[in-house]
Amino acid sequence: MKLAVFGANSSTGRHLTEQALAAGHTVTAAVRRPEAFPLSGPLLRVEAVDVYDRAAVERAVEDNDAVVSILGVPYQRGPVTVLSRGITHITDAMALHGTKRLVTVTSRLLAVHAPRSAGEKPPYERFMYRRLLYPFLTRLGRTLYDDMLRMEQIVRATELDWTIVRPSALYNTDVVSDYHFGPPQSPGLYTSRIDLAHSLLRATTEGSHVRSVVSVFTTEGVPTFGDVLKKEVLRIGAWDHK
Repeated sequence: MKLAVFGANSSTGRHLTEQALAAGHTVTAAVRRPEAFPLSGPLLRVEAVDVYDRAAVERAVEDNDAVVSILGVPYQRGPVTVLSRGITHITDAMALHGTKRLVTVTSRLLAVHAPRSAGEKPPYERFMYRRLLYPFLTRLGRTLYDDMLRMEQIVRATELDWTIVRPSALYNTDVVSDYHFGPPQSPGLYTSRIDLAHSLLRATTEGSHVRSVVSVFTTEGVPTFGDVLKKEVLRIGAWDHK
């Protein structure tokens, strides 16, 4: 399969690119700075792409069977538009070139941040997360999560074979482990970036969960709340896909 990966130079993107190449897929890595991209190989094409540049996005999507978007930015006080603008250009390019399969990443926190319809219950979470951590994070990253919601709405409105993947709190490990990939209401607090990459590649190549929102979370060797608080939450912008 030929894959275009936007956000390929993030930690998750590099894992995904490595896994796809190892499986024999051809990858177009769409990155802002090709000179900083550490991977190479005969099945890899590295493209300089600013997702605000419609023509550059169209070139990256052309001649690919599927697109994976792992766009992510740190928390910031000002407006965030890169996710919604980027996915607009990506989905338009896919329509132009007849590419149907799209897998994109947002965040499990959207289940908390997004407005719910009357009678809809929030997903189950432990008290400390539901009452303390998640409200803190959604306030801190309000502009980011607002743009993630816009991105999801844009994707849902297309005729593409899309899958939206919502990981939990991200952390680093060296190997793929056991993880759950399923309905967004499923409980699970942490997702390793390498597991996230593996689930994205599986969903893309297997064509599973089409026109669905799913969550992915790691089920073994997960960090403690204190580990995440120390290493992730207090480092602004750590809860993106990088």
